[in-house]
Amino acid sequence: MKVYLRTFGCRANHYDSEAVRAMLAAGGHTVVDAPGDADAAVFNSCAVTTEAEAELRKAVRRAARTKPALRSVIMGCAAALDRERPDAHGLSTLPSVSDVIGGADLGGVAAALGLEAAPVALRTRAQTMTRAVLRVQDGCDEHCTFCATTIARGANRSRAADDLVVEATMLAERHPEIVITGIHIGSYGADIGSSLGALMERLVRDVPAVRFRLSSIEATEVDARLLELLAGAPMRLAPHVHAPLQSGSDPVLKRMGRNWYTSATYSDAVARIAARMPLLGLGADVITGFPGETDADHAATVALVERLPFTYLHVFPFSRRPGTAAERIAGSVPSDVSQARAAELRALAAAKASAHRASRAGTLADVIVIGHGRREGLTEDYLTVVPGDATLPRATRFRATLFAEADSLVARAAAVVLSA
Repeated sequence: MKVYLRTFGCRANHYDSEAVRAMLAAGGHTVVDAPGDADAAVFNSCAVTTEAEAELRKAVRRAARTKPALRSVIMGCAAALDRERPDAHGLSTLPSVSDVIGGADLGGVAAALGLEAAPVALRTRAQTMTRAVLRVQDGCDEHCTFCATTIARGANRSRAADDLVVEATMLAERHPEIVITGIHIGSYGADIGSSLGALMERLVRDVPAVRFRLSSIEATEVDARLLELLAGAPMRLAPHVHAPLQSGSDPVLKRMGRNWYTSATYSDAVARIAARMPLLGLGADVITGFPGETDADHAATVALVERLPFTYLHVFPFSRRPGTAAERIAGSVPSDVSQARAAELRALAAAKASAHRASRAGTLADVIVIGHGRREGLTEDYLTVVPGDATLPRATRFRATLFAEADSLVARAAAVVLSA
């Protein structure tokens, strides 16, 4: 069977799609690049924003027009929410869709495609991306009022460390970096008597050479064990923290249901991390226009962003999601106001990113060559750079000095660390 596989959303979704790819390969089936060449399609959906679901619907309709005989399966977060609230506009009503499978149910996807049941201990070995993703847990025990992902993914469920070491060892044979991902990775181990810090200590010890990187993690969940690795072993655990902020206003954070931190405790956690790390890539997610957000609330967010050493931000105007508590919160913010606030924060983030890039000129970096067409490099602190040697193959890892040239940072190799 030839299957077209399309992924929307976060790195956790990308890991689930790689697991589907591995399942198909194990059964002797082929993943193709275009729906017109496929017998079936699997769309892995995202529920974070209305725009993400709209893009999914467009893609499914476009694929059905390309090949009317196509049989499509929709999995992922939007699929899970759709199954909870079926209606006349549900995903199952889209052309060519035969099944809607909530979450990362590989067995359900296999059954929908008419395949043999997925292996119980299915692991990925070689992924399509230069940097592999490893999902260490699924679900989330928090209840942010704006988040549909918790509804779709359920409670926190951690994978066994032994299983993760086995999979990471296989991935390290083909990938120079492994990104640790999940829905709420800071909660890893809470259900099995462990912690993310303990897991990362073991992965660094038992899986040599490869560079690990944390995906999104709450600033207040970077414990002493994680911080010791980030600061003391930057060649093994990239000195990069993406710590969701969402708002710098305590009243807004309270309405968001993010009760485990305040603007002050977030700021203190970031300061504690930055004080230990001579090099730090620091990012955050911020939502503008949350219901009830005033000009003063927005000003508090701007002030906090200005104070902290962010090197980039992901800024999103608020998007109401069906089934979330935020649907019932009064005080809708006009779209043009939300967009203007987002633009202000993005401009501030761009200035901080530019300053960080300028500070890196003349310094050393741990670079991995990424990209399928035009070659780019990714540094340990999450900067995109230009490899000085354009002939270096994808997945090459090398130590380099960074030079500012025109609008770019160019990485000139001092030594090859690892070449895949």
